Amino acid sequence: MESLKLYRKRIIPQECKFLKDDKIVRRDDEMIVTTWDTLNPKMEFSHGCSIYYLKQGIKVSKFYRHDNSLLYWYCDIVDYDFDEANETLTVTDLLADVIIFPDGHMKVVDLDEMADALDEGLITPAMLSEALRRLNELLTVIYRDKFEKLQSPLEQLGL
Repeated sequence: MESLKLYRKRIIPQECKFLKDDKIVRRDDEMIVTTWDTLNPKMEFSHGCSIYYLKQGIKVSKFYRHDNSLLYWYCDIVDYDFDEANETLTVTDLLADVIIFPDGHMKVVDLDEMADALDEGLITPAMLSEALRRLNELLTVIYRDKFEKLQSPLEQLGL
């Protein structure tokens, strides 16, 4: 059996990229954990690791600066499409994101892009509704000081 191939699909801008260099360090029915380097060089960060929570529709990533210090945690609201025959997972970014900084403050971003995507017919009302529900669930976890549960698989792996 060949190994899982990961794809990142964006709605705005519309693109789908094969994450050929991402390394899967854990995979089970609940999650996939990867380590990665940026696809395009960035000034503020160079690498990171991600947890794809397959049942919750979220991806939690840890972004590192070039000196290996934590820049922030980045949480994507996503949808998953698994093609069993080709052992392929396409992760569609549903636009809403939550950024959590090391000092604890956070930002919810790109909600305007969700509205734009709906207005332009790039997502359906059902996709928007599901993305907002997932965002609400993620924010509830964060507001209840339970985000460490989402972080713990990376911490356990020393990432």
